[in-house]
Amino acid sequence: MNRNELRKADINLMVVFETLMQERNVSRAAEKLFLGQPTISAALNRLRGLFNDPLFIRVGHRMEPTARANEIIRHLSPALDAMSMALSLTREFDPASSTMTFRIGLSDDVEYSLLPTLLRALREEAPHIVIVVKQVNYWNVSELLVSGEITAGVCLTRDLPANAKRKLLRTMKPMVVRADDASQPITLDEYCSRPHVVVSHVANISSFADEWLDAVGRKRHAVLSVPQYSTLPALMAGTNLICNLPDPLALAFATAGLLHAEPLPFITPDLELSMVWLSMLDTDPAERWLRKRLEQFMSDARFAAEQA
Repeated sequence: MNRNELRKADINLMVVFETLMQERNVSRAAEKLFLGQPTISAALNRLRGLFNDPLFIRVGHRMEPTARANEIIRHLSPALDAMSMALSLTREFDPASSTMTFRIGLSDDVEYSLLPTLLRALREEAPHIVIVVKQVNYWNVSELLVSGEITAGVCLTRDLPANAKRKLLRTMKPMVVRADDASQPITLDEYCSRPHVVVSHVANISSFADEWLDAVGRKRHAVLSVPQYSTLPALMAGTNLICNLPDPLALAFATAGLLHAEPLPFITPDLELSMVWLSMLDTDPAERWLRKRLEQFMSDARFAAEQA
């Protein structure tokens, strides 16, 4: 390869190209890069001249990449990853003086139950940083990592991209919550007969609990599905509704006096709360610092210390 060809390239153009490949829309690419739409359009025209190819063909509201564009991104993305990693080695990170913006993904149960303690510590150690939290879940965390909308995520996870890493933070035990504070623990018969709220980010009326009940030959009665946990205390107040929650959130609601929490009346598997990130950020000093703090304040070890 003739490296003199690199003199013709502008790394900013390459970043614009990668973002256009991810977003397939000039307006969304401009928003993601904090640039004006005319700037992105001008960059696209330069890219077309550089690669001697239209790169994108408009189909409805989307811009579909050409065969040449797909071939380019296959080589370009690893190169940009490597360049980002190389540049990170030249930087030091001082939390006390940094004004960086960190974009992290948290499931809403983690945001409610585990973020407050972490945030208080970060405000003391790094008072000038900015934290932007995006809600993630089992279904979308991989997409948000790959698109660069977040650099680290904490949630339940499934299959991840090949260049992603995962670290188990804690095992969570499912609990049941209710608004009425009965003197006796809920029985399996009562659990199955009472109306249930299901928290589903994809508008399902079923969840893991239905699989667990099926294994013991029982069924429950779901009457409401909502997309997030934070509205549960208001929705359940004054009703006989019950809901399954991971123990950090169930105990947080109970400690605040919002709901009564207790163990489920049957044996269930534990849930695994993990932190995920892309391997290209392994050596970035700022991201390493952030991941260390996420692990410190959201891990089993922290939970055990709080309960001691």
